[in-house]
Amino acid sequence: MSTRLARAALAALLAASAVGCGKQESSAPAVSLSASTPEATIRKSADLLKQGDIAGLMQNALPPADFAKLKAEWGKDPEDRPITDEDRRKFAEMMAKLTAPDADKTIYAEIEPQLKEFDAQYQQQIPMYVAMGSGWLQGMVQQNKSLSDAEKQQAIAAINAVADWVQKTRFTDAESVKKVLAIASRTARDLNLKTLDEARALDFDQSMQKARIALLGFKDALAVYGFSLDQTLDSVKPEVVSNDGKTATVKVSYTLLGTPLTANAEMVNVDGRWYGKDTIEKLKEHEQEATAKVAPAAGASEAPSSN
Repeated sequence: MSTRLARAALAALLAASAVGCGKQESSAPAVSLSASTPEATIRKSADLLKQGDIAGLMQNALPPADFAKLKAEWGKDPEDRPITDEDRRKFAEMMAKLTAPDADKTIYAEIEPQLKEFDAQYQQQIPMYVAMGSGWLQGMVQQNKSLSDAEKQQAIAAINAVADWVQKTRFTDAESVKKVLAIASRTARDLNLKTLDEARALDFDQSMQKARIALLGFKDALAVYGFSLDQTLDSVKPEVVSNDGKTATVKVSYTLLGTPLTANAEMVNVDGRWYGKDTIEKLKEHEQEATAKVAPAAGASEAPSSN
C-alpha cells in the first residue's frame, strides 16, 4: 500500500468524523481501541486527533491487515518525487533558521517591515478577498452533484464560519506573530530533523511521532488566533440514524468557531469493526488497480515463445 493511499484513507476518515478542520501532553491517556459501534469509531477518531495520534487515527481508519501492510510498505512509494539538491538546501536552511538561538526574535525582526507594509497596503482589502474566496468555495459546493441539499447547506455554513473568523482576525498583529514564531521554533527543535534525507528515511513509527509534534504545534498556532481545534473535536457528538448491522448512517453534530453544524457519516462493518465507507471503497479501488497492473505482466510472462 502506498503512502498516497494512506493519505487518502486518512482524509476519508476525517471527513467521516465530520471534523471541519491547549496542547496535549505526551502522557495523555491512550484512547480505547474499541470500534464495536459506528458512533464509537467516530468519537474515537476525534479523541485521537485531539491527542495528535495520527498513527492511532490511521489504525482506526483501516482494517488490521491493511494497516499492517501500510506500516510495512511505508516510505516505499515509487511515486514519491526524488529529492533534489535544491530541496536539500532549502530544507536545511529552513530548519537551521528555525532552530537557531532566539530564532523567533531574529525572524520577527526580519519580517516586521513586511508586516507593516502588508497592513498599510492590504489590510483594508481583506474583506473583499475573503468574500471572493468564500464565494468561489460556495460555488464549488453548489455545483457538487454528489452532495444533497442539506449537505450543501452545512458545507456553506462551515465556509461562512471560517470566512467570518478570517475576516475578524488580524493575522499580522505583532504579539500574535511573535507567539506563532515561538511555537514554530519550538516545534522545529522538537522535530529534530536537520536534513531532508533524514526526514525521508523515517520509518512509520518515527514518522508518526514527528507528525504528532507537527500537528500539536499547528493546533497551538491556530489557538493563538482564537481557533481551537480541541474545542471543535470535543464538541463532536455522533448519533446513529440507521444501522442494519452491515451499514450505518451516523449524524455527527459539532461546533466550528461557534457555529453548530451537522454532517452524515456513512459507515460499513468489516469483520465486526466499523469503518468509513469512503475509506473501504478506496481500499477496494486500490486493490483492483494493483490487480489490473499485475495481470497483463503475468500474461506476458506466460505467453509461449514463437519459433
